[in-house]
Amino acid sequence: MNAPTISRQRALLFALGAHATWGMMPLYLQLVRDVPVFEFVAWRTLFTLPVCLVALAVIGGWAEVRAVFGNRKAVVTLVGSAALIAINWCLYVWAVVSGHVFAASLGYYILPLVMMLFGLVFLGERLTRRQWGAVILATIGVSALAAGALMTLWISLASAFTFGAYGLLRKMVAAGSLAGLTIESLILAPLAITFLTWTGIDGPGLAMGRDTTESVAIMAGGVLTGVPLILFASATRALPYTVVGFLQFTSPTVVFLIGLLVFNEHLNTAELACFVLIWAAASLFIWDMLRGNMAEAKG
Repeated sequence: MNAPTISRQRALLFALGAHATWGMMPLYLQLVRDVPVFEFVAWRTLFTLPVCLVALAVIGGWAEVRAVFGNRKAVVTLVGSAALIAINWCLYVWAVVSGHVFAASLGYYILPLVMMLFGLVFLGERLTRRQWGAVILATIGVSALAAGALMTLWISLASAFTFGAYGLLRKMVAAGSLAGLTIESLILAPLAITFLTWTGIDGPGLAMGRDTTESVAIMAGGVLTGVPLILFASATRALPYTVVGFLQFTSPTVVFLIGLLVFNEHLNTAELACFVLIWAAASLFIWDMLRGNMAEAKG
């Protein structure tokens, strides 16, 4: 069962909203920085499920969930996407709390290039000459950053490829954004419950409940996880994956601005060159898209 897609204009807003939310995640993670990585990911998984169930109750969609469960290929695909997003969450949170923030951020600069590569190779999408020029500019900019982080480049590459593959599967699976995320959450929930039970009984104990602010922040992870993933999955079904990939540059830009304006981080020459090249590339890519849309309207 293929869920109806939304308009391109709305998909564009959805994609930008998802990426802007992810870009602000470093601010949120400061509230849960003392929570063990795997415990936080387990709670994040569990608290995403109620968000999905409430959304289904409000806007409907149970029929689609049942239909997807009746589609063996769709369920197998969602098992794969659930595994990929869980791995991606663990990598990102571990990198941030372990002091590899730059490696985590670099992953989000590599991700757009990975997503565009997947769109070209697996979906048969094509780029115009100007868009290829934009990709080359962005690749040079990202390479300037990657050259200075070779020891932790594996973190960045693993983050980029796991999320890029997740998005590809969500674009191809016969399931809408909300139904798909609901089923992914149901798939991961038993693993999360098992881990949390072990941690609470035989492990080091749970962080949940030891501090009110921290506990509320952990619970908020469900909304901050579910909403942008629903927006992202909706956008990927309505836009070419190469376009969704290029929009991904929004996230690291927001992270960069937070680091510069909130945390007063130093901007070095390589980073400045990277941002200049990437946003020159983004301007070229967007200009070419607008020219194409205007040409289609006239035609």
